[in-house]
Amino acid sequence: MAGTVTDFFGYRAQDTSEIAASAVARQECPFIHDTCTKMLSRDGQRSGVCAVKQVKNDNHIICCPHRLYADDYKMLSIIAEKSFGKKLHLYSGRVAVEKAKEEGGAIAVFGHRWGGELRLPKRNGSGNYFADWVLAYIDALGELREFTSIEVQTIDTTGNYRDSREALIDGRRIVQSTVGLNWENVSKRIIPQLVYKGQVLQREKLCRTGLWFVTPEPVYQRILERLGGQSNLSFGYAPQPGALHFLRYDYDPRAMPIDGIPVPLAVIGDECTTVEQVQAAFSRVQLPEPGVYGLALELALYGDK
Repeated sequence: MAGTVTDFFGYRAQDTSEIAASAVARQECPFIHDTCTKMLSRDGQRSGVCAVKQVKNDNHIICCPHRLYADDYKMLSIIAEKSFGKKLHLYSGRVAVEKAKEEGGAIAVFGHRWGGELRLPKRNGSGNYFADWVLAYIDALGELREFTSIEVQTIDTTGNYRDSREALIDGRRIVQSTVGLNWENVSKRIIPQLVYKGQVLQREKLCRTGLWFVTPEPVYQRILERLGGQSNLSFGYAPQPGALHFLRYDYDPRAMPIDGIPVPLAVIGDECTTVEQVQAAFSRVQLPEPGVYGLALELALYGDK
């Protein structure tokens, strides 16, 4: 595989502005307003790679979840309003309780740099797993009324983007590297996780709108493909316990690139199905023809006779 880095420390690879250069020098992520959290080595070097592109494809694929936190975590406000039907201010963790009393209601946020991640027990009773985000509606009396949970998934990279990264640091040059995209790993890992967490939430009396899954549009399309395609699922469900919302982002096709400003994202779609639909689709995916394992072994052992 071969590809290039297209977003670097938040800005387009072609962005030669002082702001973009400063972000590289400070190793700063403009979406979390802090140092990039993806370590490259023990000497403190940060990755800074937000998105990549394969040579044979023009799609810019977001590979860092922090890229989806643009516009001061606007994603959280969108989901809070859709889930609770109210436009309320968001506050970090327990700070929201007193703010709710002052403002007639508020949203408590638990997640990345917002009140800490919630640690939840595993199914076998030992160890823990984490929810990426939990949004909780607190009423005017400071009481917890309702909540929802959010999972965020981008794409893992394969190969190595060192050549592309070093060229961007040295004169903002765009150079190919061996960077690739691990599509199979994402779909294998995320689908069982969504089903399990969705089933857990389905038994929570205060989770009335189900689970939200936030992902770039290309990742969603690959997951949909892994589930057998659009026809193998049923969408159009109303928010409910056991619902699974697919909130998809991509680069805004209407936006004109401007140096010194990250390329804006846009919500591409918001489809709602159920955990049961996803689980069933995963189970009834069309299988290959019988004998594929034997054929592969024969080819490996004897060649194409």
